[in-house]
Amino acid sequence: MTAPNTYASDIAFTPSVKAIQSSRGSRSSYARMETGGSWKTTITPDLAAFIAAQTSILFATASGDGQPYVQHRGGPAGFLRVLDERTLGFADYAGNRQYITLGNLADNPKAYLFLIDYAARRRIKIWGEARVVADDAALLAKLMPSDYKARPEQAIVFTVGAWDANCPQHIPQRFEAADVAAALETRDRRIRELDAEVARLRQPAA
Repeated sequence: MTAPNTYASDIAFTPSVKAIQSSRGSRSSYARMETGGSWKTTITPDLAAFIAAQTSILFATASGDGQPYVQHRGGPAGFLRVLDERTLGFADYAGNRQYITLGNLADNPKAYLFLIDYAARRRIKIWGEARVVADDAALLAKLMPSDYKARPEQAIVFTVGAWDANCPQHIPQRFEAADVAAALETRDRRIRELDAEVARLRQPAA
């Protein structure tokens, strides 16, 4: 049985990780972080707002013998739902029917979520455990985005163990196509308005 963590960040900072931090000179700063509060273990309002805006996430699992696997999941903003201060969930849609994630979770509940906002250059890492819920129609209905054309097969429920926000270093700034299109339409509408005003002003006085 795994010993309970002393700090929330111990979910990622294993003894081997801490040994490397010590050899590379970063252990003291992370030790201060640990004693000063470490990582958060509950979903704060700020994190909940960030989650509600996501349209694309990466969901990582591992097999019973530790082989990692990362799967993309997407949908309209809000498809990843906050169920309570420690729990997230999303409807798992029908796909290529490989079922690697489901098989991994059957053997190993440990899971990880990676969320990134390219426009704001912000990323969130969430460690925890996940389980498949295949027989709860009410939960699936709660998690399924309205008017979204996808066929849900089951729900994935994720229990948060710890989470951390990274600095924006090396994150390229990118924007959603829909946001760019809206900004261009606003610009073009303003140009049309100004062109009409210029044409009006150029008309000779009556």
